[in-house]
Amino acid sequence: MPIANINDQSINYSDSGGDGLAVIFSHGFLMDLSMFDSQVQALSSKYRCIAWDERGFGGTPVDGPFSYWDSANDAVALLDHLGIETAVFVGMSQGGFLSLRAALSHPDRVAGIVVIDSESGVFTEEQIEGYGAMFSQWQVAGPLGELGETVAGMIIGDPAISKQWIAKWEAHYREGMEEPVATLLSRDDITDRVSEISCPVLIIHGEEDQAIPMEAAEDLMSRLSDCRGLVRVPGAAHSPNITHPELVNDAMRSFLSEI
Repeated sequence: MPIANINDQSINYSDSGGDGLAVIFSHGFLMDLSMFDSQVQALSSKYRCIAWDERGFGGTPVDGPFSYWDSANDAVALLDHLGIETAVFVGMSQGGFLSLRAALSHPDRVAGIVVIDSESGVFTEEQIEGYGAMFSQWQVAGPLGELGETVAGMIIGDPAISKQWIAKWEAHYREGMEEPVATLLSRDDITDRVSEISCPVLIIHGEEDQAIPMEAAEDLMSRLSDCRGLVRVPGAAHSPNITHPELVNDAMRSFLSEI
């Protein structure tokens, strides 16, 4: 895949090309650009689909501390690299964190947002302590066994699909997770700024999400000035675009047709 040398980073990305409306896909924590394969396949005949690996994941290295505001700047810089003026930002979990921040820091570049199982708020102190302990164990023992199954169950939910990701985590994400974990756990709360986002937003959320509950999606919807709906995905955990792609793709097609 091509590499964009931007913001002193080496960003791994894919680009379907074409002259259609650009859609940039930003993955969740512990994931990579391949988590959007079903969406890219479904949409690339009409839209220019860009997917990218965020700092510390997939083919993009991380070499120091960063914030999700930095990640938002990376996404916009990637658009600059590709000569794209505006795009719809699709973000799952941490990809949603950065997409919302892109709309706040670069409103002229964001034509719309699809937020998948994400939120504007932050973890509680109890969650920060629990996740911190979990990833400390991950650094020592790796993601195999009960720990990997627990994390995969939370993020994905489907055991068959989970096996593929656990194998990928063992190969690539056993070490070097300090900076991405710190970014996840120390992110700032932008809830009070959500009303500043003026572009249209679609929210998609798994009804069985244990990582970010439905209540967070409902709160986000209530604060947005132009929310086009909250699509609830029955039976889905934290990654409905992987486990329930047809429902998610249909919702995205409808939303994109309005932009």
